[in-house]
Amino acid sequence: QLQLVESGGGLVQPGGSLRLSCTASRFTLNTYAMGWFRQAPGKEREAVACISSRGSYTHYAASVSGRFTTSRDNAENTVYLQMNSLKPEDTAIYYCATTGGLSVQALCARPGEHATWGQGTQVTVSS
Repeated sequence: QLQLVESGGGLVQPGGSLRLSCTASRFTLNTYAMGWFRQAPGKEREAVACISSRGSYTHYAASVSGRFTTSRDNAENTVYLQMNSLKPEDTAIYYCATTGGLSVQALCARPGEHATWGQGTQVTVSS
């Protein structure tokens, strides 16, 4: 069974930074586009950032563009989300996910019912 595990969430003040990690087990990530998604209480899940299998292409939601950066280290089987200039509205549970065969844009648009999801990590931005 494919498994993704996120880490790195926590409580941070507005303007601060966090780096989330997503590590895969039982499969290798190097042929999969990967995505970061978030869901705040009472809101729909939304795509935050997606990255191609080799890291050449990335896609960001308009709300995080210029503040968040996704990257990956396929040798470590890990994908990262560097979050800078955090705002209270970034507060949410953050998930990584992948669906085999999808492009970066397609993954961000709709991961689909066959996506593999991590358990999520809480990010809280508050003073």
